[in-house]
Amino acid sequence: MKTVRRWLLLATLTAGVLQGPVQAQGGPRVDLGKREFEARCASCHGVTGRGNGSISDLLRHSPPDLTQLARRNGGILPVDRIYDSITGDAVKSHGSRDMPVWGMVYRTDAASYYGELPYDPEAYVRARVLALVEYISRLQAR
Repeated sequence: MKTVRRWLLLATLTAGVLQGPVQAQGGPRVDLGKREFEARCASCHGVTGRGNGSISDLLRHSPPDLTQLARRNGGILPVDRIYDSITGDAVKSHGSRDMPVWGMVYRTDAASYYGELPYDPEAYVRARVLALVEYISRLQAR
């Protein structure tokens, strides 16, 4: 399943499905990934993703510089690792983690938003995480 998800993630990113800002009919362009990053990630990782967020000095471990992920991985963005890290799938059953498990937060957000209406919680989480992964791909140092 992990390999299938990795290929689906890569196909989604390279096909341009989530590339950059989107525009609602007649409305302003909205950069969903950037918006999500600023709301959930920038306080620790910084607005530019370099690990210098406003609360980074309060953490036990310095947040990683997200602009160097591809460079540290032989020039290839580790999409699967990023995805798992955001959702919390890469969290070991024991031990601590400074970064919140956003997958659980997103599931909770969806439940409170949709309430009794039928929805697919995994699709909701996947869409938000993929928007973040795509935005992080744009932050990579060239």
